Amino acid sequence: MSDASPTPQSQSSPRWQPLSAIDRRVLGVLAEKAKTTPDIYPMSLNAIRTGCNQKSNRDPVMQLEPADVEESLDRLRELGAVGIIEGYGRVAKFRHYLYEWLGVEKVELSVMTELLLRGDQTVGELRGRASRMDPISDLAAMKTIIDTLKSKGLVISLTPEGRGHAVSHALYKPRELDALKIKYSGAATPKVAFRDEYADDSPVAQPSVSHAATSPGSNIPAAGVGAQTAAQKRDIELLRTELAQLRSELETLASDQRRLADELRNLRESLGG
Repeated sequence: MSDASPTPQSQSSPRWQPLSAIDRRVLGVLAEKAKTTPDIYPMSLNAIRTGCNQKSNRDPVMQLEPADVEESLDRLRELGAVGIIEGYGRVAKFRHYLYEWLGVEKVELSVMTELLLRGDQTVGELRGRASRMDPISDLAAMKTIIDTLKSKGLVISLTPEGRGHAVSHALYKPRELDALKIKYSGAATPKVAFRDEYADDSPVAQPSVSHAATSPGSNIPAAGVGAQTAAQKRDIELLRTELAQLRSELETLASDQRRLADELRNLRESLGG
């Protein structure tokens, strides 16, 4: 599973900038599919939409319409992050230019792809998810990649380094980034209307509701319940990651099988069979 690698010259002047949630999702899908299912890459608008609305390995889950994706592709083409590829008949196909646009290496792009698709997560979770595209041997290797991306301004820390170190990408719009930092500071986080969030940089915030120190009808402190819930969520997310990796491997095996079948058919034809 591989995609085109960047040229040394392409990384000298990255051109990235903050993006809306839809634009980040479209770029993440293009980068993901280029690495995991190269037989369907470059991608049609409908294929990109399907990838954007995919329920596995996506946070938040979106329900984008073709017009949403088309408008996003137009914006990203203007920014130089996406290009249209000719020679595919009547159906337009699109590819990403993220190596040049972000100024990253091959494995760095895998890490950025997972961040674009899922947002904030721990370094351990990120390593597991990014490894389905490019192998990352251990957490020490992952830390090196994260440090490099931080030096490029592409990744930010949300919690202190160490166990449970949470990070995210730096391509959020300013108000989204402020809300994310508030979330990890322990303060109440405003609820953001999703549709407004990716339409522009003017999210509609609703006042958060404060809760009692303990859960109703329970002697367990609310903090303890929250910790249990967080642990359960992490376990669920890890299972989802493993399932997504298995699906990706199955897609690759299916692609290899189709290619071998084509080669066998061509061989038979050349032998007059």
